[in-house]
Amino acid sequence: MTPTRKKRALIVAALVAGIGTATAVAVVSMNENMMFFISPSDVLNEELPPDRQFRLGGLVVDDSIKHADEGLQVQFSVSDGGHQVPVVFNGILPDLFREGQGIVAHGYMRNGRFEAHEVLAKHDENYMPPEVQKALDKTGHNSGAGQ
Repeated sequence: MTPTRKKRALIVAALVAGIGTATAVAVVSMNENMMFFISPSDVLNEELPPDRQFRLGGLVVDDSIKHADEGLQVQFSVSDGGHQVPVVFNGILPDLFREGQGIVAHGYMRNGRFEAHEVLAKHDENYMPPEVQKALDKTGHNSGAGQ
């Protein structure tokens, strides 16, 4: 091989290695920050590691909201029409949060209950997050929300 070809081969090898490294870093970063949507039925049918963060969506079950005597802790249940998952949230709930309301909560599953660090409520009567709507449709539960 001539010196020019060696230099060219070295440059190509360095570029391939650089692109491979950048791709690997991007994939690892996306996997660490990716949050999956899981319905209450899926939560009860899967074993979830306690360190796996995901989004839980469904409707707030009637008569399930319980506020702590002191502090901001709230307990409630979320259902997709098939199964219910108990949720614990320590913080201020959105103004639109109420029973029968469609919500998406971000957090972890621990000790048989979902520990949310963020709760989002739908913003009007006609909107339902697409993931929540699909989960409700799959269980045959009509939320009454348009799309």
